[in-house]
Amino acid sequence: MTPEQTQHTDAEQVLEFRLGDERYCVSIDAVVEIVDMGSVTPVPNAPSHVEGIIDLRGTTTSIIDPKVGLDVDGDLGDRVVIFDPAIFDDERSIGWAVDRVEEVAEIGDSPVDDAPIDGDYIRGLIRRESGFVVWIDPRHLDDVLNATEGAAISVGQQ
Repeated sequence: MTPEQTQHTDAEQVLEFRLGDERYCVSIDAVVEIVDMGSVTPVPNAPSHVEGIIDLRGTTTSIIDPKVGLDVDGDLGDRVVIFDPAIFDDERSIGWAVDRVEEVAEIGDSPVDDAPIDGDYIRGLIRRESGFVVWIDPRHLDDVLNATEGAAISVGQQ
């Protein structure tokens, strides 16, 4: 194991998805569900990463474009990964618009390398035969996006 390589977490599962041509993942423990993109209502003066809100079975859910924070080109994805509100400090209902959901995968046998940049929002790089999967921490990416765009709008609170 090289100094840049970290130990993998035993039996941890991740949800792998695509943003543009790249593969990303988040811990499956943070995900509540995956839904098709419905009608998004824009929010005036929202930060650039906030596409708007949707009504998800009576809960106002903010739709975030993670491509903005990860500097990925492309249109807004048509699938939404809904996160557990408990992972966010203010317990907002948040969903990420992604291009395609790939699979739920176990990390067990895959080595996880350290992130090549500073920042808590990248947990590591998972090695696969087809290349790397960037493991994102949604709470920390949300913190970074909100810090760079100013205060978070508080839509989606119940």
